[in-house]
Amino acid sequence: MSKVLVPLACGFEEIEAVTIIDVLRRAEIEVLIGSITGDPYVEGAHKMFVQTDCIVERVTADMIDMIVLPGGWGGTLALAEDAYVQTLLKDMDAKGKEIGAICAAPFALHKAGVLKQNYTCYPEIENEIRLDGFVGDRVMVVEDGNVMTSRGPATAMCFALEIVKKLKGAEVYNSVKNGLLANYCGE
Repeated sequence: MSKVLVPLACGFEEIEAVTIIDVLRRAEIEVLIGSITGDPYVEGAHKMFVQTDCIVERVTADMIDMIVLPGGWGGTLALAEDAYVQTLLKDMDAKGKEIGAICAAPFALHKAGVLKQNYTCYPEIENEIRLDGFVGDRVMVVEDGNVMTSRGPATAMCFALEIVKKLKGAEVYNSVKNGLLANYCGE
């Protein structure tokens, strides 16, 4: 069974985090909800609390198949400044393991030096990263090598489904997509 870590920091974007976690679990992908502070509940940008499963520092690249960072500027800045998250991102990349980020979170990938040439993110965050390689709003999800990025809350469902396709294949992707009535997401 594939295992994915979704690290949360105070100020994360709730729609993105919960959508990713929910869709992946529907596809029978094991999801670890990690806290970077060790607090069992992490507060999102809109004052919702999510209960975590683990402390991020106890998760290594060898234990997971993918790490997916939700956005939200406050949460993104915390992930970009967290030494362990930054090291884990580098380890995942060095091992060729899958990395995902949505909304503002590609900034944390950029800070770790793992963001590939082509990417997308929430509008204006590209100015904090780099304009070269920014795909903009032409697509909802950009995949470059082992890194997948997406734009924001409204693209979270399609982003999560692309992760399902990557980890579980087209059959599971189509089954989950059809069950969610997400016909607006890719093929």
